[in-house]
Amino acid sequence: QVQLVESGGGLVQPGGSLRLSCAASGFTFSWYAMSWYRQAPGKERELVASIRSARGSTNYADSVKGRFTISRDNGKNTVYLQMNSLKPEDTAVYYCKAEHTQVVGVIYWGQGTQVTVSS
Repeated sequence: QVQLVESGGGLVQPGGSLRLSCAASGFTFSWYAMSWYRQAPGKERELVASIRSARGSTNYADSVKGRFTISRDNGKNTVYLQMNSLKPEDTAVYYCKAEHTQVVGVIYWGQGTQVTVSS
């Protein structure tokens, strides 16, 4: 059974930090590119950051460059999102996504974790 379980969300003040984790099971983690998306109320889901499976090359949305860092541990089947210098506009539900790098259309999503940045 495929599972992606996010954790680490919560309430944080502006300028603070959070570290999100996404634990994967039920599939060969190293075969998948991993991404974090977010969706704020009334807005479309958007890509925040992604990391490839092999060399670990990364990609970030312009809005989070220099503040967020995505990483993965293939031994632990986990992808992380370190979020620093958080802003109120970072408030959203954050979702983990796994996408097979060789087979088109094989995609899994987690259930999401809420991040709220507010004083």
